Amino acid sequence: MINAQKLRQDFPILSRQIHGQPLVYLDNAATTQKPRAVIEALKRYYETTNANIHRGVHTLSEEATDQYEDVRAKVAQFINAPEHDPSQILFTRNATEAINLVARAWGGENLKPGDEILLTVMEHHSNLIPWYLIAKEKGARTVFVDIDEQGFLRMEEFKKKLTSRTKIVAVTHASNVLGTINPVAEIGKLAHDAGTLFLVDGAQSVPHLPMDVQKIGADFLAFSAHKMLGPTGVGVLYGRKELLEAMPPFLGGGEMISKVTLGEAAWNEVPWKYEAGTPNIADVIAFGAALDYLQEIGMETVQKHEQELVSYALRVLSALEEIVLYGPAKPEQRTGVVSFNVGTIHPHDISQILDSRGIAIRAGHHCAQPLMRRLNVVATARASFYLYNTPQEIDLLVEALKEARKFFGHVARTRT
Repeated sequence: MINAQKLRQDFPILSRQIHGQPLVYLDNAATTQKPRAVIEALKRYYETTNANIHRGVHTLSEEATDQYEDVRAKVAQFINAPEHDPSQILFTRNATEAINLVARAWGGENLKPGDEILLTVMEHHSNLIPWYLIAKEKGARTVFVDIDEQGFLRMEEFKKKLTSRTKIVAVTHASNVLGTINPVAEIGKLAHDAGTLFLVDGAQSVPHLPMDVQKIGADFLAFSAHKMLGPTGVGVLYGRKELLEAMPPFLGGGEMISKVTLGEAAWNEVPWKYEAGTPNIADVIAFGAALDYLQEIGMETVQKHEQELVSYALRVLSALEEIVLYGPAKPEQRTGVVSFNVGTIHPHDISQILDSRGIAIRAGHHCAQPLMRRLNVVATARASFYLYNTPQEIDLLVEALKEARKFFGHVARTRT
């Protein structure tokens, strides 16, 4: 079990006060806070090891290269890549860039007029826009699977829309709005049985539950370091090695080449074929400290802690008047994300009231406008939990929501 109160001591920012109130940070689906071990790893790199990697033969360069490549191996182990082969791990700026890489490099090479890309209505814009762009360019089309009233994918509809025209299935593992954990292992098997590839957007799953790319049958998996205790500016793309070797480069420049002549070039081996220029060395190395931190706790433990928090949150929030909760009813069917609306109060107004009490949540369309339209709302408020959150913080959220409802009810009565 996680002792969240003790764990919080590892996170310097959680001792901060906001508007004279202790910080209650419930915006973890957007980005997580960083433990001291990650902050110190970043500081230590710049103070002791700062050098460019791969190109130098001096001590600092070799040390930096070893540390950088060691994190690639840690990632391969963390997601159980086949044979834990680090060459299947590409570093990008974020999950968005990782998906763009697949859309441009794989899609640009393989999609043809009439081909279909199978998506869902619950996708984050990062797993929509790259496919829109490449589909328009190649004459392909995007096809969407709907959700039911509980926030689950309509799997019978998925099976009908998965056809011989489908060239890739791209699905979020967990919704950043509903918290729904999609049956990606089943989806992966269906995709492969149909002879198509399977990309998993793991931005909202890899930080929160055990990940096994072999078990779920992912051909590609994208996620971000900053949502799992790591620094911003680091994303990961896992790809099956034979796919990465067959795809053309995404960016051109230094390091991704093996030979350049006037007018011609040959590409480096994977993964370096996809990492042009000087990468985000310091933040990748600090991401290694975040992986170590999560591994020490255990991802099964992280998931169980979040399930307990979301179970409590659903229970106490549902008791509030005029509240509407979105997503599955059972905590084991979702990650630690709870989206809601309270009466006619706009989510931005709710967020502002909560901020005055030191409580940070997210309000808006959460980069999921098609899903907002499917839910028939303009926006939602969203509280999202992580390993350092406590039931007491949820109690503070509930009390602040009660105050917000009283305040806006008073305003409405005054205006009438």
